[in-house]
Amino acid sequence: MKILLLRQAEEYIQTGILGHPPNVSSIYPPLGLEYIGSSLENKDHKVEIIDFGAEIVSEEHLKNSLMSSDAVGMSVCTNNYKNAATIAETIKELDPDIPLIIGGPHCTFLKKQSLLDVPHADIGVESEGEYAILDLIRVFEARKKLSNVPGIFYRENNQIKSGKSLEIIDKLDTLPFPARHLVDKYDYGNLPWGYKFKKKFTSMITSRGCPYRCRFCTRYGNIIKNWNFRKRSAENVVKEIQEINNKYKSVAILDDNFLADIKRAHKIFDMLLETNTVMDLIIIGARVDSADKDLYKKMRKVGVKYISFGIESGNQDVLDFYNKKITLQQIQKAIHLAREMNFITQGTFILGAPFEKNRHIENTIKFACSLPLDIAIFQPLSYEMGSDLWFEAVKDKKISKYEYQVTADSHRDLGNFNAEKLNEYSKNAFRRFYLRPNYIINQIYKTLWQKDFDHFKDVWKFVFSSQWRNILS
Repeated sequence: MKILLLRQAEEYIQTGILGHPPNVSSIYPPLGLEYIGSSLENKDHKVEIIDFGAEIVSEEHLKNSLMSSDAVGMSVCTNNYKNAATIAETIKELDPDIPLIIGGPHCTFLKKQSLLDVPHADIGVESEGEYAILDLIRVFEARKKLSNVPGIFYRENNQIKSGKSLEIIDKLDTLPFPARHLVDKYDYGNLPWGYKFKKKFTSMITSRGCPYRCRFCTRYGNIIKNWNFRKRSAENVVKEIQEINNKYKSVAILDDNFLADIKRAHKIFDMLLETNTVMDLIIIGARVDSADKDLYKKMRKVGVKYISFGIESGNQDVLDFYNKKITLQQIQKAIHLAREMNFITQGTFILGAPFEKNRHIENTIKFACSLPLDIAIFQPLSYEMGSDLWFEAVKDKKISKYEYQVTADSHRDLGNFNAEKLNEYSKNAFRRFYLRPNYIINQIYKTLWQKDFDHFKDVWKFVFSSQWRNILS
């Protein structure tokens, strides 16, 4: 069989000062679809991926792909389910009989509701899809019943029914590596915030889930029984890096927390050093309490160029409220150590915890400016579907269970500031961080020392782009 896999363009909501600019959608490859693609190809099925965020897809293009396909799978996030519903309608107009499967976060968090939100879809897949898609192929081949497929919802006789209970993939090493060749036609890695990956660019994950429980973070573990933190072995991770090393120049590691297991991290980088495997590595998810000088030295030798930390606040009481389980001293140590290793450092900050006052926000801005960060992202707190804060607000009837992202607005008794004020604070933080003389001088010095003129140019192209001109005025 041939399966057509689709990713929708994201509708990024500008809740924060560094939301994604217009026309920037697919920064990273569709890793989930690549995994499903490899699962299908391993069973000798044909696969095509169309990324609506990476190309303008005409109806004729979609029609031609549908004509050669036996089924369609489409990833759906809650912030783009309306786009997905429109595409689903078009698909059924072009081919009313083709099976249409949807999956992704929207289906995981809202389950049966997702089939109501995308009414032309036939089947919804909860959580991981690598095994479910193979079971569904057996259904299409009349070798299995829908009711016997774990982790799905489907339409039957004008009702939405459930399959068997979800089966979590515990042994991640058993999964084939992503079918990256399916998206070779696309150009990914165009970050809007002042960093340029070496091309050709790809991404990977080495674990699923997170062992921590930050209260603002969306977590599958809040809704899926026995969902836990699972890791691939160091050997399996290194094997994938070595496999893609000759083709790709930059790799972003997109784990929720790549350095959560320090022992495994040391082993991964030791193995890469032993085999002289060096490439540009970008670590998107890192905690400050994982900072270790010996580990960071190995990371630098292997080629780590960029590391992003979730800092969130310059107030210990706010960090404790968020259940971050880190201290201000640990933040300072990690950022200074990363700077010592010449990594490009990014920090994210959240403004507007429910009890925050002016002094808390001022402390966070001052703290951010005191750190040797290259990139800082400031955004208002959002109650996001699946997070502990979201569940608490739903229980207290402050937000609806169908609202997937709500700013910590005083008008809804979710904080001490209204949304407009929080956005104003975010803009002020952005201005104060990037327009400091010390920051500008340090960036010039770092550029001359490392001879990385592209990074310097990209940072200031971003800062002075038309999108942010009104912020800087």
